[in-house]
Amino acid sequence: MMAGGARAAALKALLRVDSEGAYSNLVLDHTLSEFHLEARDRSLATTIFYGTLERRITLDYVIGRFSSTPFNKISPVALEILRLGLYQILYLDKVPASAAVDESVKLAKTCGAKRASGFVNAILRNFLRSGGRLPPFQSGTSPLRKLSVAYSCPEWIIALWSRAYGKDIAFRLLKSMLQKPDLFARVNNTRIGEEQLIERLRLEGQNAVRVSWPDHAIRFDKGTDPARGRCWREGLFHIQDLSSQVLCALIAPQAGATVLDVCSAPGGKAFTLAESMKNSGTVLAFDKSRKKAGLIRKGAQRLCLSSVKTGVRNAAAPEKNPEPGEIVLCDVPCSGLGVLRRKPEIRYKSHDPIDSLPDLQYLILCKSSELVKHGGLLFYSTCTLNPAENGSVARRFLTEHAEFLPHPISLPQTFPRVVKEPRHQMTLLPYAHGTDGFFFAAFRRR
Repeated sequence: MMAGGARAAALKALLRVDSEGAYSNLVLDHTLSEFHLEARDRSLATTIFYGTLERRITLDYVIGRFSSTPFNKISPVALEILRLGLYQILYLDKVPASAAVDESVKLAKTCGAKRASGFVNAILRNFLRSGGRLPPFQSGTSPLRKLSVAYSCPEWIIALWSRAYGKDIAFRLLKSMLQKPDLFARVNNTRIGEEQLIERLRLEGQNAVRVSWPDHAIRFDKGTDPARGRCWREGLFHIQDLSSQVLCALIAPQAGATVLDVCSAPGGKAFTLAESMKNSGTVLAFDKSRKKAGLIRKGAQRLCLSSVKTGVRNAAAPEKNPEPGEIVLCDVPCSGLGVLRRKPEIRYKSHDPIDSLPDLQYLILCKSSELVKHGGLLFYSTCTLNPAENGSVARRFLTEHAEFLPHPISLPQTFPRVVKEPRHQMTLLPYAHGTDGFFFAAFRRR
């Protein structure tokens, strides 16, 4: 039976990520709601949950060097407790090492690994006796393996980024993926202005500042939870990374336009596009899941965006098409390699399914191109850093669709081009642009 406390909550959430394969943010929110922790314990649980998940490769390297028991012989609960303990020793200065060991042993005794409590105690204390630092690599360890352990990133991702962008950019990406991302929001300009919202948030105890570009973007102080206040409930903003806001600012639909968002869930881009049109016109927001389409509808209702119309539709195999629009957005399913800072569990998933993604993405893009009016714009986007899913799909589309032309992309100087690519494509990088890793391409129908 799971005991209470921040560490127990983090342990339960980690085990759920492993067993259910669910997204970390959803699992943590659900788990924290079960434990009813005070603010300080919620913060600690969140920190050690994400930190342990993010640093798993590094932590497993340490366990492997100090344990004579093979990984497949260690119970899942004991293994996760070891990771939790090592993470606190290595990376949390405010937690004394002795306390990290003692709490880990208690956790084993009360959370389903009582027989392994001695094993947990021995591994952690032996690690402390050795100096409490990463043990040196054995001779013959490859440079790729060393980078993998140091930055807790699978070797195949490092190799992919090195081939795609060069070793310098790959190294910068590795460093950036271990940094806590900024939290951005899009102000609902149909209801309130930036400065007014910032002041109201301040009265709620939430600190935020304006972002120079795009308009209506604000950035919260780290560690805040703005979705728990009155401003959120009143629909005065929605959480959205700057990368998506940049794309929507680039799309810039005119008031009264018809915009189709074919893979819309959870709906953030549809909301921003509707707000940029001042809730005039129509934004058709589709998803193949009825449940997710319902979430989009609820989000639009909270924001009082009557121009957002939701529907259930499979973008890859639609039964019928709606009327064409001036703008069509294809924010397609992808491998998510650009959002490892927010969803660290993605890095541990098998990379085999990625090989089939470009064909699905291309199919969605082709089907969606049929919805673009003559002279209209088509946008393709992903939240991944993988040229096979990005530039290659865009290039293939232009090659096989003569009725479309590349539509040049122009952004402010604060968003410089780092990756060499055609003018109708743009890759955003965390370390260079302060955004998630993101890609978009623009096309105009003749």
